[in-house]
Amino acid sequence: MNKAKNDVLQGTLGLLVLRTLARGPMHGYGITVHIQRVSKDVLRVEEGSLYPALHRMEQEGLISAEWGASENNRRARYYRLTAKGRKQLAEERKSWERLTEAVGSLLEGE
Repeated sequence: MNKAKNDVLQGTLGLLVLRTLARGPMHGYGITVHIQRVSKDVLRVEEGSLYPALHRMEQEGLISAEWGASENNRRARYYRLTAKGRKQLAEERKSWERLTEAVGSLLEGE
């Protein structure tokens, strides 16, 4: 368990991306910055993990993507949550809440 402290917990990247995109369309770099900022630098998403996940999520119909201009006028691919993605986010969020409740119970000694 010598994994770096700021690596995203295995299996949570999809949930974090879906939750981030629930705020509105965003390009890949914006997604990574948002996750890092909101987590107060505890979570960091590397490009090598993010872009394959975005591609997979797009293939699954959870997100859609289109080209646009970034804040600094560079060409960027913007990702948007689909209706299927919103439904998936709700399901994953419930699952995450059950998991964290179970882990909390174990840590408290129940």
